[in-house]
Amino acid sequence: MINLCGFAVSNYYNKTKLVLLEKGIAFTEEQVFPSQDEALLKRSPLGKIPFIETEQGSLSESQVILEYLEDTYPENPLYPVDAFQRAKVRELIQHLELNIELHARRLYREAFFGGAVSDEVKNEVRESLEKGLKGLARLVKFSPYIGGDSYTAADIVAWLHFFMISATCQKIYGTDLLAEYIPNYVSYMEFIETRPAVQKVAADRAVAMDAFLKK
Repeated sequence: MINLCGFAVSNYYNKTKLVLLEKGIAFTEEQVFPSQDEALLKRSPLGKIPFIETEQGSLSESQVILEYLEDTYPENPLYPVDAFQRAKVRELIQHLELNIELHARRLYREAFFGGAVSDEVKNEVRESLEKGLKGLARLVKFSPYIGGDSYTAADIVAWLHFFMISATCQKIYGTDLLAEYIPNYVSYMEFIETRPAVQKVAADRAVAMDAFLKK
């Protein structure tokens, strides 16, 4: 059985968890926090989360895990059969994670965890986010899913990152940049949140976030 290691405040932990749920894969959860402890480094090479443990060994990096699960458990596929359409799903994921969420992450310290970020960083991030969101607007379809008529791994990634990016922008900039550049995203989020697996992850995330902030 798959053992999912990490904690439910992490978008990338929740990405892996939602993949497992949507594909109907049996798994256990173990709460693990990032560290440089030698025992953790034997399980995750950089001490990062999430990682999974399988009968063959451990795997880190959420996108690697996602594609391993897709290859190993072909039931309930999260990628199209057609090679080009599979690539389009990967394109959306890459764009969301590297060109948008990676920049927004620089603001999480102030947006969620009581820290502070300089005005210089806020300005840099806003410029990068606006550029990334303009690019994303050229890719999304919302017909009704982000890439077309099928629910895919790109929807999992989009739902998770849209939540964090929207909340971050509202707290840091006082405006929802997502709504400015991707005006259909609100109804899309409501649509995705009708899925039982998504509701489960959202509920567990809320509990974990509340516990984390109380610490």
